[in-house]
Amino acid sequence: MPNITYSAINNQPKTCRLRDGETVLEGLERYGITIPNSCRSGVCQSCLMQASDGTIPTAAQKGLKDSLKARHYFLACVCRSTADLTVHLADHAAQRTRAVIRRIEKLSHDVSRVFLAYESPFDYFPGQFINVVRGDGLTRSYSLANLRPHTATDEDLLELHIRKVADGRMSTWLHDEAKPGEPVDIRGPQGDCFYVPGRAEQPLLLAGTGTGLAPLYAIARDGLRQGHTGPVHLYHGARESAGLYLVDELRKLAAEYLNFSYFRCLVSGTEEPGVRIGTINKIILADIPRFAGWRVFLCGNPERVNLLRKSIFLAGAQMKDIYSDAFVMRASA
Repeated sequence: MPNITYSAINNQPKTCRLRDGETVLEGLERYGITIPNSCRSGVCQSCLMQASDGTIPTAAQKGLKDSLKARHYFLACVCRSTADLTVHLADHAAQRTRAVIRRIEKLSHDVSRVFLAYESPFDYFPGQFINVVRGDGLTRSYSLANLRPHTATDEDLLELHIRKVADGRMSTWLHDEAKPGEPVDIRGPQGDCFYVPGRAEQPLLLAGTGTGLAPLYAIARDGLRQGHTGPVHLYHGARESAGLYLVDELRKLAAEYLNFSYFRCLVSGTEEPGVRIGTINKIILADIPRFAGWRVFLCGNPERVNLLRKSIFLAGAQMKDIYSDAFVMRASA
């Protein structure tokens, strides 16, 4: 019978031996370990756990998004393992390490690109988000816009796109006060907005407003670099042209990859080549009325994201193929 080693923050790991036919949830409960759960049939996903070692049975990941499977998440209530596993609750997976600001570059009048170099090994997927912790404990969440190193000589820097928010303590500090060499802590990564290989021919929609472009920029490049062959459509929306950034970089990407298309969307202004006028939601749904079979990534303004998620679902996309991380659904200063 397999052994299940349960690791909890600030507690010694506990190991239980599963009985024949017993699930991980049942075994841990028998040993007095409380795991959140509800339906106990693999539907509600409240018993979601993550394995740091061992092979997860395929049935224990049924119904999960590909991004969760890639991070070794599973449903404890239906996991009848035949091999040893080391597991923890889903919200106990974050790493923490020291980092320093390497450099800061202006991308637009109110958006800066901040590069962080970290000291300890830090595993992540392009497009996930991290928490940046200043020395006084001030914490904000930001998406990763960078790819992982492609060669052994590439420097592994985390790239964040920071919009300066009026009276924003963290964003003002990063824009106006922080200098290269300034130390911060980083926690994470978190979130399931990232590209998972497989279904290379599947069409992808990436849509965002403001600095919601950061994870989309990473996801698009990561998918293309990994050989995604299906069409990849990236829509970036803003109220006015000053709110758009990385325009030249995205144009170059579209020139390099024939299956990549980049659309700039402005709420108002003058339509010109490459620029569409109107709300990003209406523009996308006019271009793509049916989303059956698509994989979708949404980031930015919470009202736009919620409306677009609902519309895309009603237009045929499966909910498990629609990705958006909670932290980008609210303003962050």
